[in-house]
Amino acid sequence: MKSQLASSYAASAALAVDEIREKIAGVPKGIIFYCNYSWIEQVTESLKMAYPDTEIIGTSGIWYHDDTVDENKGLTVTALMDGCEVRAGVIKHLATVPLSDVIHLDTAVKELRPSGSDSVIFEFCTNDEEVLVSTIHMQLDQTQLPLLGGTVYGTPEGSESKVSVNGRVYTNACSFILIKNTTGRVYTAKETIYGADQDAVAHVATRVDLTQKRLIELDHRPAAEVYSDETGVARSDIIGNVLNSPLGRVIEDDVFIASMKEIGSDGSMACYKRINLNDRIRFLKLLDYKRINQDTFDETRRQIPSPSLVLSVNCIYRYTLFSQQGYMSEYLRGLKQGALVSAGYVGGGEQYNTQHVNQTMVMAVFE
Repeated sequence: MKSQLASSYAASAALAVDEIREKIAGVPKGIIFYCNYSWIEQVTESLKMAYPDTEIIGTSGIWYHDDTVDENKGLTVTALMDGCEVRAGVIKHLATVPLSDVIHLDTAVKELRPSGSDSVIFEFCTNDEEVLVSTIHMQLDQTQLPLLGGTVYGTPEGSESKVSVNGRVYTNACSFILIKNTTGRVYTAKETIYGADQDAVAHVATRVDLTQKRLIELDHRPAAEVYSDETGVARSDIIGNVLNSPLGRVIEDDVFIASMKEIGSDGSMACYKRINLNDRIRFLKLLDYKRINQDTFDETRRQIPSPSLVLSVNCIYRYTLFSQQGYMSEYLRGLKQGALVSAGYVGGGEQYNTQHVNQTMVMAVFE
């Protein structure tokens, strides 16, 4: 599969799209774009006018390409050129009835006839991630298609998160692009840099508020109290300790992370991932993330020795941790792993197959 990457830091959305058009050689089959929040409507309209037959999705926030990070600055386009078939679409009404729009994804699957080894669904969503992944996989259970994506992050305070699909901008929605590699395989992976000790206590979520994503009690005690007692971290410092010790469900060798975002007056914890009643929760610890990253890079090279494109989503908390350690550029160079194009998004949460998670990296690597 062949792809191109182009960025512009022009003074306006119109000038940025013009510059992108000059840099992209040919007409893309698909486009994934990231841009300044204030530009999203104009970029959406202008790109569709420039490429009326191209399948296009995009959003705003923080993104990266090669070893560069752009925080809501400019416009970056990943253009899917040859050796692929793509279909883009939208799933609206995430907070109410998303099932009514899954027909768009069903149609794309019927048209492209993808398989789990040569295709991937890449998406951005604004809210209600657990509903999204369960809805999609309820419809696609037989296809075994991998799904990965990110929750829109970095929306200005007081504004609505937005996604773009084929010339229109949506809120309360998911934009997706189904990519079928017609010249090779697609390898997908999820990476976590946290884990639990073998003797770590598995606490039971005995009271939750699913609507507010709030963990109220663990083992019939206020969740913050249990966390403080076990970790030795004062209640007032729990949120600041999220980079060192988030919450997690550990199932055999897999870890599903929930990041804490707020402590309630009743000792409850509001999280970015929903915790269900009777989930078994452990307090995780930060592991040797550089070694884990290298293991991921090595395994990816083993799976796809000559990658053409890497699409990825990294959690905002990973971005924060790596930036604090002066490691982000080095990490992104490793993530590119010899691919001609590497581009990704810094999400407020990550989706991978049937799960919504936090503090995680998800990626698709194209042969």
